[in-house]
Amino acid sequence: MTNFDLSRVHLIGIGGAGMSGIAHILLDRGAVVTGSDVKDSRPVRTLRSQGATIAVGHAPENLELAGDLPTVVVTSFAAIPKDNPELVRAAEEGIPVLRRSDLLAELMDGYTQVLLAGTHGKTSTTSMSVVALQAAGADPSFAIGGQLNRAGTNAHHGTGEVFVAEADESDASLLRYAPDVAVITNIEPDHLDFFGTAEAYFQVFDDFAGRVTEHGHLVVCLDDDHAAACGRRALERGIAVLGYGTAEAAAANPDIPAGAVITQERLDGANVAVSVQLHTGDTVDYSLAVPGRHMVLNSAAALLAGTLVGAAPAELAAGLSDFTGVRRRFELKGELTAGPYAGARVYDDYAHHPTEVAAVLAAARDKVAAEGAGARVVVCFQPHLYSRTQEFAAEFADALSLADACVVLDIFGAREAPVEGVTSRVITDRIAAGTEVRYEPNFSAAPRTVAALTRPGDLVFTMGAGNVTLLADEILAALAAETDV
Repeated sequence: MTNFDLSRVHLIGIGGAGMSGIAHILLDRGAVVTGSDVKDSRPVRTLRSQGATIAVGHAPENLELAGDLPTVVVTSFAAIPKDNPELVRAAEEGIPVLRRSDLLAELMDGYTQVLLAGTHGKTSTTSMSVVALQAAGADPSFAIGGQLNRAGTNAHHGTGEVFVAEADESDASLLRYAPDVAVITNIEPDHLDFFGTAEAYFQVFDDFAGRVTEHGHLVVCLDDDHAAACGRRALERGIAVLGYGTAEAAAANPDIPAGAVITQERLDGANVAVSVQLHTGDTVDYSLAVPGRHMVLNSAAALLAGTLVGAAPAELAAGLSDFTGVRRRFELKGELTAGPYAGARVYDDYAHHPTEVAAVLAAARDKVAAEGAGARVVVCFQPHLYSRTQEFAAEFADALSLADACVVLDIFGAREAPVEGVTSRVITDRIAAGTEVRYEPNFSAAPRTVAALTRPGDLVFTMGAGNVTLLADEILAALAAETDV
């Protein structure tokens, strides 16, 4: 039983990746849904087509979009200021205000909960878990921070008993959940603007492990030292733990029971052929269409999580073979088939932490090496947050040095005000001499700057958590010109 009346819900910032997913599930469950956002968008238009009433802009009267006041107002405390007029009106009217994580916990009540956490890879691993479980006939409900390429959605109200969701640690909201299966993909200091110290950030994952239900399991990546250490501490507290990862990592962590060991991964044309030995005694094989060692690890986590909620390993593996990716995760936006840039491909990726940037670019380097055509890797990167840029400038420079050519845009501040002395130059000044670098402060000029660095057959990436994604199509258009830019 839920603790709140969810028959009439108003969501502030309804077009966001997380909020729009919650709205989809509420609509599927028959709730009256209203909301507001600062701009119109594809998620907003989709929700309207499904019956939601949504205003562009924030105003007190938006709480009455359905004719009467809502039973609950939902907000993201990180993104929505406390003086938002709709929040102020809700307080005046005595309407309960929930965080998105609070509402998601309400929606998951009564389900077998699979929660996927970690500094990196949450969205991809959650998405793989959903696709694998669907292939096994489970029809799970799910809420993901990105859009599944094949399903074209980020949330679904399923008919099955399992609910799969991404657990966000950025504001410690993952501690709201009580998972039956909790997956930790990796742990690396991030969101220090909220946590203050790396130790506080690590602690939130230990606390999350402690939220696992009595008969549940914590699943940790053995290839990540911090995740493995978290698993080891959980074992000492009496929590059931299973690890996943490469055979080398399993051998290096013999005290953590191995649940899924990757015994083989090899390039097979455009795909990666993977073999995994499970704790059930099964060995399963599948072909993964998304490149990169990190994606192979994510797939093993999804496979193990699926077995822990009772799905058949072979059917889960078949689902992983059908997995086509997530929007903004190594997403192919287009390929030039003719003209001076023939063979060049443009991808878009959400990577915004040095480790993520390095993983994507390493996967890109593996891809061009396997193709053997002499192609290069070009990246247009937009740093996200002044605090993150300042904290990890050297690490970003090292990661971007994996590219052959790099265009770095101005910092996308998001919720932060500019910090004196912190610009994208703290990254570009450190990039290795072997990488051709351009600092491009003019956002609208970036497509031409990228095109000028591109050669036929190159892999070109737009990368970051801000509005850099808007440039992918413009770069394609610049490359498609009849003459060199």
